[in-house]
Amino acid sequence: MLSSDVQPFTMGPALLFCPADRPERFGKAADRADAVILDLEDAVAPAAKAAARAAILEQSGTDALDPDRTIVRVNPVDTSDFDLDLEALAKSPYRTVMLAKAEGAEQLKALEGYRVIALCETAAGIVNAPAIAAQPNVVGLMWGAEDLLASLGGLSSRDDDGGYRAVALHSRSAVLLAAKAAGKEAIDSVYVNIPDLEGLAVESRDAVSSGFGAKACIHPQQVAVVREAYAPTQEAVAHATELLEAAASAGTGVFQFNGKMIDGPILKHAQSTLRRAGL
Repeated sequence: MLSSDVQPFTMGPALLFCPADRPERFGKAADRADAVILDLEDAVAPAAKAAARAAILEQSGTDALDPDRTIVRVNPVDTSDFDLDLEALAKSPYRTVMLAKAEGAEQLKALEGYRVIALCETAAGIVNAPAIAAQPNVVGLMWGAEDLLASLGGLSSRDDDGGYRAVALHSRSAVLLAAKAAGKEAIDSVYVNIPDLEGLAVESRDAVSSGFGAKACIHPQQVAVVREAYAPTQEAVAHATELLEAAASAGTGVFQFNGKMIDGPILKHAQSTLRRAGL
């Protein structure tokens, strides 16, 4: 569970990656998404990482980015860039960090004082997800499909029909279960086929139905699709409201509603629907 002095992760549902060496995009990304992820890792070439850190510090003194809606993805712990990333972050107002290629619980000690989203995207990260999620400064877990397959020596996370391969599906579920078992949030991986908005919509609907609290995006046009998938329909909100009112009136653990037997888990689904609607 979260340490009492660490606030739970509430950003989302659409988190948008933005290369940290492109400061002209920072404000636009923040305006279009629920939260922006300033990326110091894969989106930035090695020669540009120093400039990316400088750009984050230059922008931190402006109104372009709200620290409460900004995440900084840092490089893996075992790299020299990680130490340089932390030096820069210490001078910034940003305290929510995404740790790339998180692989073990001991790595989280280097990020004490930060709210951490651990990105499990290697075989070790997936296997150790429960121990990582249990760390007091971890507020959420995210999984990464392509880096995971690369760490396995594979070629692609998806079949020819666009669906995830079995190992990717297993890893997705493992991260979701580890996060929720520890009382932390789970964030679904990016959808890399940018033009395929229908495929993104299908995957986003599955994410919210499965329990992921947010989904990461790599292009601004993906944000609206993710938000729509996470927003309950008016019919769903009305049904959930009526169901919970009926439960209050029934005053029993199990009751009938519209010809169906209702118990605790179904009521939790209704409560989740209203939370996503902001009610």
